[in-house]
Amino acid sequence: MTPLHIAIAGCGPAGLAAALLLHRDGHRVRLYERFETPRPIGSGLLIQPTGLAVLERLGLDTALKAHAACVERLLGKAVRSGATVLDVRYSALGTPLRVGLGIHRAALFAILYEAVRAEAIPVHTSAEITGSELGANGQRALLLADGRREVPFDLIVDALGTRTPLAPPTGKELAYGALWASLDWPENSALNPHALEQRYRAASIMAGVLPIGTAPHDARAKAALFWSIKGADVPKWREAGLEAWKAQVRAVWPAVEPLLEQITDPDQLVFARYAHRTLKTPGETGLIHIGDAWHSASPQLGQGANMALLDAWALALAFREGSDVSDAIAIAIAYRRFHVWLYQVLTAFFTPVYQSDSRLIPFLRDRLVGPVSKVWPAPGIQAALVSGLVGGPLGRLHLR
Repeated sequence: MTPLHIAIAGCGPAGLAAALLLHRDGHRVRLYERFETPRPIGSGLLIQPTGLAVLERLGLDTALKAHAACVERLLGKAVRSGATVLDVRYSALGTPLRVGLGIHRAALFAILYEAVRAEAIPVHTSAEITGSELGANGQRALLLADGRREVPFDLIVDALGTRTPLAPPTGKELAYGALWASLDWPENSALNPHALEQRYRAASIMAGVLPIGTAPHDARAKAALFWSIKGADVPKWREAGLEAWKAQVRAVWPAVEPLLEQITDPDQLVFARYAHRTLKTPGETGLIHIGDAWHSASPQLGQGANMALLDAWALALAFREGSDVSDAIAIAIAYRRFHVWLYQVLTAFFTPVYQSDSRLIPFLRDRLVGPVSKVWPAPGIQAALVSGLVGGPLGRLHLR
């Protein structure tokens, strides 16, 4: 395929990875970002073997590992009974997929963004996109909030996330979100620096700690502390005050006290909203939606970022194989459709187990999931689910 003129909307993991891959294949790429200075949003996530496979192809895996924390285990316990509800070990996957990588979102962003800058890919900032317009020749123009109409492109890649203005609204916002804070890892604490740990009270309360390595320009190891909360309850949380919330967290998990001591201002906690949505038509003439713009759900251990990286790789692969833009869009969607569908279904099934008002579901969870997870072949199945490997996405995309 001859070099194309491509606009990529959004500087998240999906947009940045797609820009690098398409630029390296010889296409003329421009990135558009609504912020004056591109920046990440959020605290921490887990890079799974799926996302790492793409970062390896980008040559960024060494930089990632330099900032990341090795996470060997996911451990969740019920507060009242002390029962182990979730115990997933990456070692069940076998060599070489023995860990997940906890990473600060700022570190992941910096690694990808610096690579974009190093390759002199143009980034247009303060560009709030409101829509696109299809021309008679099959090319598209980007429409900006300030009235600008960017020159027609052979392809627009929508990586603007769940609330993208380039796609029709669909799906629903989930009742539960989470409060997140990035804090210094407490030395000599009871917290495991190589595990994502969680505590549950029924399914309405969940606290978690994820080691996330180091942030850019800060050599101190970090932790992401998160607390499940309904979006509708956030105003009441603010009104009650920080100390009331800390008392609630201590009651659930006393070992996080060294993290709570670092929180002196409610603004250190950022509330993240989640939505479950999947576009029925993720591609149309001269336009494709990737990452959360195509499919979004409850975060489920950072699967959104890993799925987005796979989408970016599939897009680049499709444009190497396709005969024209329409053909390549269809190939990219075909590469990813089954895996996207599978994980949207799995996420919709598992989210109420850990975030819901149900009493029956957590009752069954606490008494069944822990014991069953220790019986073969459950350990391997759980590890494959968590790591994003169920459905065989890597082989389908010719990745390791």
